Amino acid sequence: MHSDQTNFQATDDNGYESNRMSDEGSPMMMSPWNQPSPWSTTSPGEDGLIGSLVREEGHIYSLAAAGGLLYTGSDSKNIHVWNNMKLLSTFKSNSGLVKAIILSGDKIFSGHQDGKVRVWKSNSKDPKIHKRIGTFPTFFDILKSSMKSKNYVEVKGNRTALWINHCDAISCLSVNEDEGLLYSGSWDRTFKVWKMSNSKCLESVKAHEDAVNSVVSTVDGLVFTGSAEGSVKVWKREGKGKNMKHKYVQTLLDQECAVNALVATKDGSVVYSGSSDGMVNFWERNKELSHSGVLKGHKLAVLCLAVAGNLVFSGSADKTICVWKRVGSIHTCLSVLTGHTGPVKCVAVEKAAESSASGGKWVVYSGSLDKSVKVWSVSEQMTMV
Repeated sequence: MHSDQTNFQATDDNGYESNRMSDEGSPMMMSPWNQPSPWSTTSPGEDGLIGSLVREEGHIYSLAAAGGLLYTGSDSKNIHVWNNMKLLSTFKSNSGLVKAIILSGDKIFSGHQDGKVRVWKSNSKDPKIHKRIGTFPTFFDILKSSMKSKNYVEVKGNRTALWINHCDAISCLSVNEDEGLLYSGSWDRTFKVWKMSNSKCLESVKAHEDAVNSVVSTVDGLVFTGSAEGSVKVWKREGKGKNMKHKYVQTLLDQECAVNALVATKDGSVVYSGSSDGMVNFWERNKELSHSGVLKGHKLAVLCLAVAGNLVFSGSADKTICVWKRVGSIHTCLSVLTGHTGPVKCVAVEKAAESSASGGKWVVYSGSLDKSVKVWSVSEQMTMV
């Protein structure tokens, strides 16, 4: 097996393993102790590990990247902002674990263990300054809603709660820019739909019988949810404003093991799910969302997914990230990014500054339960050896 070493850090961080095909089965994680010297001749323009970001504040649970800035959420009550591998800024939420971060324009939305979404805005004159500008739901909306008994719904444990409130941790967020909507999925088994312009909760959908681990809004009003119960469901948005309803369409997957992550291509043509059995399933819109295949590249649970151009990234509890290239319905594992010493919990991708129109080059960020974020350079033109 050919392997390239592209490491500018310590001797226990490796580059990637090439030429894994999706039907070859699970690649073994490369042992750091069986590798040639990491100080092989490479240049900064090549593919592989660029560096690591480490702050001893606990596991990394969430990432988001745009415009050269990286936002990280962890066990701590802080969200860190990084630029060019250096810590730019930190803002505190005073709410515990930051489970999800998503960006929309100049706003940052964060989902928390306490069931609330917090909204932040960066200062246009000084990007180091971030101010909290809101919370979903707002205090006023909670107060107003609590006046009417019809606004209370039964939740687990035979308790009642306001329907606009998540009563357990928020696990995931998705934005529909065209409609100005934010979707939040929770361990309380629901997903909620928010109008970003006024913080209003438009709808709450009891989606699953167990925790909602992932929610993805795509084109044509479709929303996909993945759950710890092992299912992936499709919902269709109908109507607008107060008349908006998300209706159940179909179940794409129904299995024993949990669905941990979902992602869709930018045009919504392909949807991927990552499961606790290490599999990545996918469905294609032009095939009426019929099951199109399985990517077998991990030994342990797939915990996160991302797409960029023709590439798909799957992060796993086996401490690796598989990079898949899609050509039509065929997926080939171009490389396996190794170097984390704990499960890879989140992954984010951004176009590299030097990326050309002909060949996509991407900066990949991976957050792990080893308390680090690693930064990788990945090209769509990686040669298969």
